[in-house]
Amino acid sequence: MAPKVIWSHEATADLESLVDYIARDSAFYAAAFVQEILDASRSLNEFSARGRIVPEISNPNIRELFVREYRLVYSVEVSRVVILGLIHGKRDLKTLWEREQRG
Repeated sequence: MAPKVIWSHEATADLESLVDYIARDSAFYAAAFVQEILDASRSLNEFSARGRIVPEISNPNIRELFVREYRLVYSVEVSRVVILGLIHGKRDLKTLWEREQRG
């Protein structure tokens, strides 16, 4: 059975903030980008190991996919994949993770 993909509260908040930011300029582009992110996250139920191991975390169960300039960070568990965050690629992921105690 394929693992279920779920979004953490933090990742949902990341997505909502991103949508709000993009929608200031274009609701159309915000919706299109959200669809792209959701499609990438849904693909993880079949291909959860396809993302690379997050270098800053060095845990083989914490992986990431790049969706444009954003890092979709997720945890691979036995029966589920948990989306942990959607972080811009230029942000300091390690500091953010430690400060917010994610993952």
